[in-house]
Amino acid sequence: MRILISEDDSALAEALRFALTQSGFAVDWVGNGLAADEALKTAGFGLLILDLGLPKLDGLEVLRRLRRRNDPLPVLILSGREQPEEKVAGLDLGADDYLVKPFSLNELQARVRALLRRGHGTASPVLSYRDLSFDPVARVATIRGHPLSLSTHELSVLEVLMRRFSRVVSKEQLVEQVYTYDQEVSHNAIEVYVHRLRKKIGDTGLVVRTLYGRGYALDYLEH
Repeated sequence: MRILISEDDSALAEALRFALTQSGFAVDWVGNGLAADEALKTAGFGLLILDLGLPKLDGLEVLRRLRRRNDPLPVLILSGREQPEEKVAGLDLGADDYLVKPFSLNELQARVRALLRRGHGTASPVLSYRDLSFDPVARVATIRGHPLSLSTHELSVLEVLMRRFSRVVSKEQLVEQVYTYDQEVSHNAIEVYVHRLRKKIGDTGLVVRTLYGRGYALDYLEH
C-alpha cells in the first residue's frame, strides 16, 4: 500500500517516511500543496498524511479539492495550528483524523493503523484465502498462522493480488503500488517478486498465474 505525505518540513517528513517504510508501506513525499494535488490525481494511494501549512496551496484547499473529486481516500491532518476552528474546518471538509504537532511517531503509526482499519470498514481487515492470510494494517502475511518471510516489495505485490483475488493485475498496476516516485521502476523486478511468491505460498492451495500479455492473477490451485 502506498501512503502520500504532504509536509513542507523535510526533517519531519523524512522521519515519518522512515517510520512508515519500516512498517512495510511504500511512502511518497511532496513538499507543497500543488504537488500533493497533482499526485492525488494521478496515483493510487491508500492514505494521505496532510500538513495544513503548505506552501503554494494550503492543506485545507488540497483536502477540499480531493473531496470535490469524490475521492474517499482516508486523510490524516498534521498541523502546528492548535486553534479549534482549524480542526473543525479540516474535519468538516472530510478529514478522518487530526494530529497537532509535536506528536510521537508511535501515536502517528497507531492512528494510521486505525484509519486503515476504518477504511476497510471493519475492525479486522485481514484478507484470507485457504491457508494464506494477510493483515494490511500490521503488514504481516501468514500461512496457517505462521508468519511468512517476505520483503517489503513482495508483501506489496501479495497485497495487490489478494485484494483483486482471481482477477488479472497488470505489471503496470503492480509497479504503481510497489514503487514510490523516487525509486527506479523495474518490470523485470516484478517478475522476480512473483517468482518468489510462488515458491513461498506453494503449499497453501493457491497459485499465482501468469496470463501472458495481460499480467498475473492469484487464484485457487484447482482452477
